[in-house]
Amino acid sequence: MNESIALQPLDSFAETFQSWWSRQGEWVEEPNVRRAGESGVQRLSATSVPLYSKRQTGHLYYSLRHPLGRPTVLREQDALEAVERLGVRVPKIVFCSARKTGGKWQALLVTESLEGFVSLDDWYRSEARQHWGEAVQRQMLEELALTLSRLHQGHWQHGCCYPKHIFVKVEETAGCPRVEIALIDLEKSRQRLRVASASRRDLDQLHRHCAAMSPAEWEFFKSVYDKALAAPAADA
Repeated sequence: MNESIALQPLDSFAETFQSWWSRQGEWVEEPNVRRAGESGVQRLSATSVPLYSKRQTGHLYYSLRHPLGRPTVLREQDALEAVERLGVRVPKIVFCSARKTGGKWQALLVTESLEGFVSLDDWYRSEARQHWGEAVQRQMLEELALTLSRLHQGHWQHGCCYPKHIFVKVEETAGCPRVEIALIDLEKSRQRLRVASASRRDLDQLHRHCAAMSPAEWEFFKSVYDKALAAPAADA
């Protein structure tokens, strides 16, 4: 039984969980078999703000603290809340919990859509750099560097630091564009004892998988990142 169940009467929890479990939408990530269970993501559009519902059955991780297994969405909930406290933008959690039915775990993580954001993959594919110009492109790289340095200074490793999991938004105020970065899919995120371990693994992943980023852009990003990582943490 997880923490969220204890916050409300059992009957109320069962009713709420079943209500969310019964909602169906378009699959944006078809269910696939991993960890001896299934996990997939649906987009729920019949709401004022589109929602994403990660649905899992028997999809567990094991640790010293949870030797019998714990649904991975509960670990992702922990990561989302911790990373948000570091000042990193992540999707807002609407509902997250799990139940055991017939000896099998069912788990849900429902989050709000990041409206106005596009993935870093789509940023490059859509030629946003040409649309916004070099100044905004450099601002995007700078914000990405600051976001990841903040994550790593907090000893958190994303674990799947791919362009499809990094989101970019540009808002104009009085003709002045401002870039914001958000991170999604923290299912494999974990805390590291050493900042260097979190940093090295995430940056290696990003460098390998973001082929659209030119060598000059990577050097600029890395220079901003290194300087930010060397600075004292904001809460130090």
